[in-house]
Amino acid sequence: MADLTREAGWNTHLASEDVLRRWADVAGSQTAEHARPVSLEGGIMTVQCDSTAWARQLSSLRAEILTRIIREHPDAGITAVRFVGPDVPSWKWGPRTIPGRGPRDTYG
Repeated sequence: MADLTREAGWNTHLASEDVLRRWADVAGSQTAEHARPVSLEGGIMTVQCDSTAWARQLSSLRAEILTRIIREHPDAGITAVRFVGPDVPSWKWGPRTIPGRGPRDTYG
């Protein structure tokens, strides 16, 4: 089976999926409760956190987490980890949207 996946060029894809599947083992169970991988493009894994505080804390641990990923999953091709906070609503939508500063100029 290993020869088949290598010949088909699936090793990198399968290894990166393994990182996503085993995120709790890579990052730790407590971290996995508050942060989850949401995308993997061009070797950059994006991890969405429950809060900006978690994103900031994990950013300071970026090197340790990336080292663990590279050591345990060298075939995954992950070269960087990006931590982002929770999704926020967008004010840039609708048929009458115009360019400009947006809602921040109405909040005092």
